[in-house]
Amino acid sequence: MTEARGSTGLNGAVYPPGTPCWVSLMVHGTATTQEFYGALFGWEFQPGPQQLGPYVRALLDGRQVAGIGQLPPDRHLPIAWTPYFASADADRTAETVRHCGGTVGVGPLDAGDAGRLVIASDPAGAVFGIWQAAEHLGADITGVPGTPAWDELLTADSSLVAKFYETVFGYEEEPVVSADLDYVTLRVGGRPVAGIHGVGSALPRDRGPHWLTYFEVGDPDEAANRVIELGGHVLEPAHDSPHGPVATLADPEGAKFAVVRTEHRTTGGEGRTAG
Repeated sequence: MTEARGSTGLNGAVYPPGTPCWVSLMVHGTATTQEFYGALFGWEFQPGPQQLGPYVRALLDGRQVAGIGQLPPDRHLPIAWTPYFASADADRTAETVRHCGGTVGVGPLDAGDAGRLVIASDPAGAVFGIWQAAEHLGADITGVPGTPAWDELLTADSSLVAKFYETVFGYEEEPVVSADLDYVTLRVGGRPVAGIHGVGSALPRDRGPHWLTYFEVGDPDEAANRVIELGGHVLEPAHDSPHGPVATLADPEGAKFAVVRTEHRTTGGEGRTAG
C-alpha cells in the first residue's frame, strides 16, 4: 500500500475519473451491521437511495463516509466491502468493462437523484463499483479515524488485470520493481489512488480475487480487540509495515476489511497509508 487518496474530490468537488470515491457494504442484517461499525468507528447513519433495497449512509461528524445496504433474502452473495470508482459516464465505462473482458452485474442504473451506478467485476472476478456523481459526489471526509484510507486489489497476478483497470479508468501504472513483491500502484494525474497486489497462491481460495478497503484508526491493536468484543474476527493481527501498523479483520457477517494507523500526515486532511 502507498499514499492515501487524501482530500481529492472533497469539499464539494467532483472526484476525478478513476478515483475511489465511495465504499459500500451489502449485508443480510443491516441493523446489527450498523451497530458493529457504529461502535467500532463512531459512525451514525441516515437513509440513502433505496433502488437496490434498504440502504443507509454512514456519517462521521455529520459527513458521509460509506454506505451499508441489505441483500435480498434469496441472494447468497459474498459479503464484502465494494469500492466505487468515479466516472464521468457510467454507461460508457460499463461498455469498456465488457469490451475488456470484465462483467457488468448490475446497472447502469440511477440511484434516485444521487447519481448513476454500475456493479462490475474484472476478468479475474474481483467485484467493484462505478459511480457517476449527481447530488452525491462520494465520501465527504478522509484522513481521520473512521474513514476509508486506501483500496487495494488482492489477485493472483497483477499483470493479468492491471491492463484492464488502466484501460477502463485511464490509470497511470507504477509497478514495484522487485523479485519479492508483485505490486502496481494506480495513479490519476500522477497521484496514487489504489493498488493491485499479486499474491499468487496466497490468495484465499474461499474468497478469490477481491478488493480490500483500509480504514484509518488511532490504534490497530485496539481496533482488533474491539472487533472481537463486537463479534467480529481477526484475520491478521496488527503488524508493522513501512508506513504504519495495520491489521486485517472481518465483521460478524464475514466482510473483510483492514485498519491502519498512518504514520505520516500532511495538511488538508490527507493521510499516508501502509502496505
